[in-house]
Amino acid sequence: MPVLVRTFGWSLAITIAGLAFAGVIWGWQGLAVVAILSVLEISLSFDNAVINAGILRKMNAFWQKVFLTVGVLIAVFGMRLVFPVVIVAITAKIGPIEAVKVAVNDPDRYEHLVTSAHPAIAAFGGVFLLMIFLDFLFDDRDIHWLAWLERPLARVGKLDMVSVIIALVALLVAATTVATSVPSQGGGTADKSTTVLLAGVAGLVTYLVVGGISGFFEGRLEEEEEEEADESEPSDAPAKRGGASALGLAGKAAFFMFLYLEVIDASFSFDGVIGAFAITNDIFMMALGLGIGAMYIRSLTVFLVRKGTLDDYVYLEHGAHYAIGALAVILLVTIEYEVNEVITGLVGVVLILASFLSSVVRNRRLGEGSEQLEKQAEIPSGV
Repeated sequence: MPVLVRTFGWSLAITIAGLAFAGVIWGWQGLAVVAILSVLEISLSFDNAVINAGILRKMNAFWQKVFLTVGVLIAVFGMRLVFPVVIVAITAKIGPIEAVKVAVNDPDRYEHLVTSAHPAIAAFGGVFLLMIFLDFLFDDRDIHWLAWLERPLARVGKLDMVSVIIALVALLVAATTVATSVPSQGGGTADKSTTVLLAGVAGLVTYLVVGGISGFFEGRLEEEEEEEADESEPSDAPAKRGGASALGLAGKAAFFMFLYLEVIDASFSFDGVIGAFAITNDIFMMALGLGIGAMYIRSLTVFLVRKGTLDDYVYLEHGAHYAIGALAVILLVTIEYEVNEVITGLVGVVLILASFLSSVVRNRRLGEGSEQLEKQAEIPSGV
């Protein structure tokens, strides 16, 4: 119980304060809208928490705190409040102050401008998330969830740049199919092929740059730790290795890993921001509701790290990555077709729930196996 209170305490406090503020300012209707948006954000981003936890557990305590403080500010205010306004400024080719005025004084035009930018947002986020999924899928890992699929793909993954090739093919397919007849607000359709191609390539480049730099520094750090361990005495080498892993990533490696986390969060937030317009076009209600949801995702991420949940339930990361792959495909499809947010959220929840149940079955099977070995060890050899 203390762990839950310590981890989710701030989220609960902000929820109470946020809902009370919404009730005072907008009445019961505003309170209901903010609550619904919070639930929407949590349902759409649950798989984000699992992915974040897998990365965050590699970082040291300092950078975990940075993720919880600076990262929360970026997620709540940056992505849920500032980012849509920036999109409006770029789309409408107006200054940031004018964009703020549009968001506050003309909600209908604000919604129109953000929605018009959806093809570019979906292409960027879709390709970025697709790369995360593909790199996971083609990685040769010790533990497989869907072994019949993952083992053959791990062998295919030995080919250089196979993830990039598949992502580019998917982008080309999207640009030449769903992007050629995007519904426009005034009726009819518009060709967004060039926009989708440029945004998708930008998403791919962002993934390669941020992920590549963080991976480079992480590799350098591991090499330095191995060199220190080799130079040390055999007796204290295991202690050094254990200490290094316990400390986690720091310095440049952790900084770029932090940037990588923020870009992932941004990619996940796109569908939440766009989906929120189905409920309200009030920028402040939207920011408050989605911000409360984002706080719970942050708290859930830390909870998973502190409890070692990903180590106990080893298929959770698999389920989250499959959910990311599904979300990437959905984002690319939504360039032309509307996909209900309920479907998007349910796909992620179902995949993660399935991976969790598979982990429980695996743990039970391993537990029964170890009990049988212990019983056999207790039986005298002469019996």
